[in-house]
Amino acid sequence: MADIAPFHIAFPVDDLDAARHFYGTVMGCPEGRSAADWIDFNLYGHQIVAHRVERREAVAGHNPVDGHDVPVPHFGVVLPPAEWQALAARLQGHGVDFVIEPHTRFPGQPGEQSTMFFLDPAGNALEFKAFADLGQLFAK
Repeated sequence: MADIAPFHIAFPVDDLDAARHFYGTVMGCPEGRSAADWIDFNLYGHQIVAHRVERREAVAGHNPVDGHDVPVPHFGVVLPPAEWQALAARLQGHGVDFVIEPHTRFPGQPGEQSTMFFLDPAGNALEFKAFADLGQLFAK
């Protein structure tokens, strides 16, 4: 799975300066192109684009997963465990409030993973996860 093509996602924000600070400074995503109403960021090799729009409800609802209410929609990246731990520490160091704290989900079961959920300043939900065995990514 090392040769995965980068994905692209465009998502709404109501404040480009807040998005620039969160994704650039807090998350450490290099900034790419930008214009008056949007900013490209490099999220672990993937192109994410913050587009300025009027305020809206970013989380449509929640689904129960392993005892937690998972916000929907959400997006993120599956990282190697050391990078996941470094990101969790970085976010904690910046005082990011977690919707679901960093923890291990499905311990001892197929698909065991580390996961964490948090919101950007516009309320978009992000999930970052890591698998000790990436072969478990789609395990049933």
